Amino acid sequence: MKIIDACGLACSFCHNEGTPRRCAGPLRMRLHLPPHQRRRLPAGPDRRRRRLRPGPRRRARQPADEEVHFTGGEPTLHPNLPHLIAIARRLGLTVGLTSNGENGAAVMTDCATAGLDRINLSVFGTTPAELVAVQAPRLASPKLAERKLAALDATIEAAATNGIKVSANIVVPDRRHVDRVLRIIERHGRAVVVRMLVSLEDDGASLEAMQAVVDHLGAVPVRRILTAGASDQRVRYRLPDGRTLYAKSIRPVRLPETCADCRFNNPDDCQEGYYGVRLYRAADGPFMVGVCIQRMDLCLPLGEFVMSQRCREVAAFRDDEAARLTWMHATTEATG
Repeated sequence: MKIIDACGLACSFCHNEGTPRRCAGPLRMRLHLPPHQRRRLPAGPDRRRRRLRPGPRRRARQPADEEVHFTGGEPTLHPNLPHLIAIARRLGLTVGLTSNGENGAAVMTDCATAGLDRINLSVFGTTPAELVAVQAPRLASPKLAERKLAALDATIEAAATNGIKVSANIVVPDRRHVDRVLRIIERHGRAVVVRMLVSLEDDGASLEAMQAVVDHLGAVPVRRILTAGASDQRVRYRLPDGRTLYAKSIRPVRLPETCADCRFNNPDDCQEGYYGVRLYRAADGPFMVGVCIQRMDLCLPLGEFVMSQRCREVAAFRDDEAARLTWMHATTEATG
């Protein structure tokens, strides 16, 4: 569930949780943020598509979801985050959060009290220079980067103190970043579970770089985890000292009908594949359901989507994939 666009960083590798859309109007007017929280991400590359602003997002899974995961932007800048967590907990859901750590220490205690279970922290480096290297020019300040890194450390400490599980997400673009990733694992890997994320810009170079990290550390694969009916996949590794390391990548998944004749259905234009259903809010309009970050024209009003063939396609595809993956796993187990 995407709850905010605002963020105090402008990282070049950020894909804004799977969608390049930006809100249609000033965010501070919509969410009434206090002055110190009035920050926005840079405008998206395609200004023609700003008629829709991001809203909550769900990923189809099998079986049904038992967790809500808040994303942004930077969700810890949302003025009502603890209240949102409490609402989700009352619905019987486990609550997770993806954050860059810039404001986490200030809200972790309240979030823990409200029922936050875990936080995934986006990490790019261990030094101000490494963080500055991936920021837009307006935020490329070593002093600012130093403060952001200190805030990240404080968030990790606050989360651990309040019993919140912590993981670190690291985007790995190519082999030039292997040493940086190893330094992050060395610095943070004993306090948090580290997850390497494939870069959507060039997954071939990114996957090679992640394999280089795994080989250097002598990590052993333990389990492969797939999301049925979506492109998400990850491998869990065990390090020689017993620590856990994850490597997350993308499967080439397409919806059988919707994606069949799409002009973007090729490896260059569709890097993410079908990642799941997203819920947007049309500017001054209804909630809209989309199935593709490239094709906003496929969005349908929520009520219309629920009754549509596309909704049935999504559900059937998820169920079929769950059955197929289960059969493949059983066959592999039987044949050794």
